[in-house]
Amino acid sequence: MRLKLHHLIFLGMAVGVCLGLALWYVGEAANGAQDAAKAARLHAVHDQALWWLNLFGPTIFISALKMIIAPLIFASIVAGITSLPGMRELGAIGWKTLVYYVVTTTVAVTIGLVCVLMIQPGHKPAAQAVRHEREAELVAQRATFEETKGLAALHKDGEPTEAYLQWLGEQQGKHFATGTDAQRFRKLVAARGRPPGEMFKQDILLPLLTNPFSSLAANPPNALGLIFFALLLGVACTVVGPAARPVVVFFHALNQVILRVTHWLMCMAPFAIACIVAWLVGDKGPVVFVNLGWYCGTVIGGLFIHVCFLLLVARIVGGIGPLRLWRGIREAWMIAFSTRSSAATLPVTIACTTEKLKVSPKVANFSLPVGATINMDGTALYEGVAVIFLIQIYGGLDDVGITMTAMTTFLIFITAVLASVGAAAVPDAGLVTMVLVASAVHLPVYYIPLIFAVDAFLDMFRTSTNVLGDTVGAVVVNRLERHRLAEPAVAEGAS
Repeated sequence: MRLKLHHLIFLGMAVGVCLGLALWYVGEAANGAQDAAKAARLHAVHDQALWWLNLFGPTIFISALKMIIAPLIFASIVAGITSLPGMRELGAIGWKTLVYYVVTTTVAVTIGLVCVLMIQPGHKPAAQAVRHEREAELVAQRATFEETKGLAALHKDGEPTEAYLQWLGEQQGKHFATGTDAQRFRKLVAARGRPPGEMFKQDILLPLLTNPFSSLAANPPNALGLIFFALLLGVACTVVGPAARPVVVFFHALNQVILRVTHWLMCMAPFAIACIVAWLVGDKGPVVFVNLGWYCGTVIGGLFIHVCFLLLVARIVGGIGPLRLWRGIREAWMIAFSTRSSAATLPVTIACTTEKLKVSPKVANFSLPVGATINMDGTALYEGVAVIFLIQIYGGLDDVGITMTAMTTFLIFITAVLASVGAAAVPDAGLVTMVLVASAVHLPVYYIPLIFAVDAFLDMFRTSTNVLGDTVGAVVVNRLERHRLAEPAVAEGAS
């Protein structure tokens, strides 16, 4: 019996986990080897294997999917708009899509905050051990600062001085300036200190008004700029009418061609996913969950509750049961789970949604690219949980003068919703936008690296949740607009 694609992808994941664990144990054996020559040989095997896995997985496969993201967003939105009967239908689909995204993101953050406040993973013994280590570091750092600057420079009216806090930040910055997490920490520092107005201008307004050719050529593509210009172009084609028919035909054909390329790329998905999973497991191993197990459980538990909510919405409002939804989206879900990029998964998401769930391309071609850019349910939930988790561990220390009050929780809630909109649909983007949430409650960004070790693992769950949320949104809007979608398109009637 010939195995179907989703069976092969599942098999690839299983093979990847087994191979990754074997590689991780090779690395551990190299670290514990007494013989220097043997240790060098084992390290060479471990590093070479990881290099090849990275080449065939993240480098080739994910890059190939990203290669077609920009033209796909551009073509699909123009094709979707020009397929609609008129501007009134576009407005109806647009506002229903945006309302759905706002509601589900708000629900996701609420679920995350309830879970982290009830479970309190930061107060568990394993997490408190991390706090005790930091307290010991602060004792030594406090003594060093007092010795060089004097007691008066340490505290004023019982509170740490600005000079002392700044010095602590400099010490932590030096600590993370080198090592495997140095690049990610530099991203956090670069995002720190920007006021919300500046972030809105730099991350939302200016990208919207960027030259479309620059947006296409950017790496990663400027999705906001592409979506905005594609909306303008699609609306203009609809208004112009028959004279724009050649442009409409071109984008409809380009959309079909890109989807065909997507099907070709999916042929290498099982092998590529096996490489991606093996690379992640072989690099991190299982020991990273020792101190952060409760945190991981809280995030995954919150995401599971939100997935149940999405399935309920799909059943009640969208008219599609959980089993049918899973059968329709499983390839896209598994690609999202392994690649950790809803943007890279977008071509597969559109193909699955239109071909297997029978969502009209008029809806899918508009709602899914927009959703992959601004609808980040999993990311929003994760950011709220992560910031409160860090406050539970470090709250009350010299440099974390934060107490969990109703106002603090509400501030985290608002900023988590807003920050998720600005998160790019690529791996690790949630860590950068988390800076906005942390800064809102004055949590130093140098504490965020604590969760770097498990971020890739949790990113799998939150990205697949993001893609599920986008798909359910397309299903819901498609059902709500089914009477309009049955009407003939203006562009098609123009010929």
